[in-house]
Amino acid sequence: MSALPSPQEQELSRLRAELQAARDALGDFAYVVSHDLRANLRHITAYAGLVREELGDAPPAEALTYLDTVTSAARLMGRQIDGLMAWSMLDRAELDRTTLDVPALIEEARQALAGEAAGRQIDWQVAADLPPLHGDAALVRQLFGHLLSNALKFTRPRASAVIHIGWQPPAEDGLCMLFVQDNGVGFNPQLQNKLFHVFQRLHSASEFEGLGLGLALARKIVERHGGSIRAEGQPDAGCCIRFTLPLAV
Repeated sequence: MSALPSPQEQELSRLRAELQAARDALGDFAYVVSHDLRANLRHITAYAGLVREELGDAPPAEALTYLDTVTSAARLMGRQIDGLMAWSMLDRAELDRTTLDVPALIEEARQALAGEAAGRQIDWQVAADLPPLHGDAALVRQLFGHLLSNALKFTRPRASAVIHIGWQPPAEDGLCMLFVQDNGVGFNPQLQNKLFHVFQRLHSASEFEGLGLGLALARKIVERHGGSIRAEGQPDAGCCIRFTLPLAV
């Protein structure tokens, strides 16, 4: 006769069931976002096009301005839905954990951002002794992509950008502290809690483009690996994103 599960085992089983239920609910939410809201956006864009055609060859300038506003807003919402989908699906992604060559992942992320760096003077400082990590290669590559893209964006006003990727030994509890530091425009530290939330921006869209999703996605990836992430900075004095990921064993 098998022994009854202990109270601790029962509690763990309950928590696992709740976690699975939450992930299933998130999947349903993602379906609604991808299907129902996208369908409505297609209708908005299509009918805006029909109205434009009905106005003929010499439409009033004011009417065209209104239609352009509607179309631009629909496109922006489409990008927001894409970003929200990417953010929500990170909770459902199965992690394919392997030993990671961190310098190689950083270089791949940097090469993917070559277009953003083109024509600029950028001093890339990547620590030569970055240790191997244990995690999902695709997600960690995406993590570095978000962090490096963020650094590239906010160093754009600088004649010479400095982006430093390093780590801080010793590691604790099997986690390694890494950082991405830049000499960009920085931010008000009193608002740092907003940085890692969906669609939160500390700078206006007229200053810097974007949806306010990159750091939210970065946070989700780090937390899926059991780590934590935080930001340090001051206005006009750069930014440093520190995060922890598991060391390879």
